[in-house]
Amino acid sequence: MKRQEKLYLGIDGGGSKCKVLLANEQGQALATGMSGPANPNQGLDLAINSIMDATEQALHQAGFASSMVDQLVVGAGLAGVNLPKYRAMLDQWDHPFAQFHITTDLQIACLGAHDGEDGAVIIAGTGSIGMAHVDGNSHELGGYGFSVGDQGSGAWMGVTAIKQTLQAMDGLLPRTELVDQVLEFTQCRTAQELAQQMANLKPSAYAKLAPLVIERAAAKDTLALDIVLNGADYISRLARKLLTYNPPRLSMIGGLAPRIQSWLDEDVRVRVEPAKQPPEIGAILFAQQQALVSEKA
Repeated sequence: MKRQEKLYLGIDGGGSKCKVLLANEQGQALATGMSGPANPNQGLDLAINSIMDATEQALHQAGFASSMVDQLVVGAGLAGVNLPKYRAMLDQWDHPFAQFHITTDLQIACLGAHDGEDGAVIIAGTGSIGMAHVDGNSHELGGYGFSVGDQGSGAWMGVTAIKQTLQAMDGLLPRTELVDQVLEFTQCRTAQELAQQMANLKPSAYAKLAPLVIERAAAKDTLALDIVLNGADYISRLARKLLTYNPPRLSMIGGLAPRIQSWLDEDVRVRVEPAKQPPEIGAILFAQQQALVSEKA
């Protein structure tokens, strides 16, 4: 490959993992890389380290030297950068790339889900957020972080399960099988141990409990059912609002999406269509769009 040929890197950075895709000028995939969380609200250094680790993996997998990083035109869709504080952190990063174009993980998810065309998307993963892009206008809903929002997400389900467990152990809620499952999962014996171990963790740590909560809900556990039904109700209401913008398609992505989709209200469930492409392809499309804008400027 000639050194002057453009290389594109698409980054999908979420609260649990960072996935990158390396592609050539024709959009052909060359290699991938995977690393840890890339949401700057979990720490800027952590996000940058995850991005660079996954990037180096992709370069090496494709047979390129690490020094080729300065040839990359990057489209980075990152969780958390919908909040100005965290977007500013990334904008100030003295990155090593040829070009580094930042947007939200939501936008690249929407671009990928509908192969660059109009549509709506809901991300249900570590966090939850929705977007509709129709006729050049984008409408974003949610994505405020699990401490104040992100209902229906893995982190929200996990931390809610901890709260429910603590109340049940205090005799304020019925003690169901979920309580014993949470204690077994966390290897805690008392409420004090659980509170101490699970306080102030990163969203991805709480999200690990979400599959357990959904599994118990399917078994009609009342505490788990309360959590999952409340989360699914939020996602259903989020979807209905997005559909008022008349997107031609609606997709759901994220690690929790397949698990919670069956819990959604019927009118929403029938509208959900499979994503055409993954977010990292959306990030490549975004990088190509932004590179074209830069060339014309």
